Amino acid sequence: MMSTGDLLNIEPVELKFIFELKKQISCSLILSNKTDSYVAFKVKTTNPKKYCVRPNTGIVLPRSTCDVIVTMQAQKEAPPDMQCKDKFLLQSVRVNDGANAKEITPEMFNKEAGHVVEECKLRVVYVAPPQPPSPVQEGSEEGSSPRVSFNENGNANGADSTTMMRGFTERHEYPEKSAEAKALMSRLTEEKNNAIQQNIKLRQELDLLKRESHKSRGNASMFFVIFFGLLGIITGYLLKKT
Repeated sequence: MMSTGDLLNIEPVELKFIFELKKQISCSLILSNKTDSYVAFKVKTTNPKKYCVRPNTGIVLPRSTCDVIVTMQAQKEAPPDMQCKDKFLLQSVRVNDGANAKEITPEMFNKEAGHVVEECKLRVVYVAPPQPPSPVQEGSEEGSSPRVSFNENGNANGADSTTMMRGFTERHEYPEKSAEAKALMSRLTEEKNNAIQQNIKLRQELDLLKRESHKSRGNASMFFVIFFGLLGIITGYLLKKT
């Protein structure tokens, strides 16, 4: 909605804030000068500590527009029924051609001084933020998760109690499974270490057997050398006698 005056068109005439707690919220006004004159404006509010207006005064050049940003400070609590009684007043007046924002004075907007001041009242409207769609969960007829109802003494009712206890049972099974897994890992690690020790022991015994085998072969060779040596001596002696 737009307010149409003799000097300025103001859009919108309702300052709509998407209300969220503890968050600064801004909205904008568009001021359109539909005349061939320089127009000065000033923005007032019934609650100046709550809002910040930039710029709160200025000049709109002929046949041009000006944007005004209104920022509401972060609020700690929401008003009842999201209703706001704050209001804004936008005043506009013709000024000399070539005037700038620094030349604007409060006296320019004084009707009693004979100035023709155009006024437009703006109301504040709070809008609730859009709610995200709730995720559809499986396992229920309407797509929502089963709910547990409680009676006055705090006990669960009906089939929901069984569902709740099943949930608790499933939650308590995890620590037991975790303990079993840890015990299995510990046992496997111990068996692996034992296998490694057995492997080392077997290698040591095999090396010992190899050394003894080499030693036995050396003794046998020496025996045959001595045997054949003695045999040669005896044979030579017999031949001499013959």
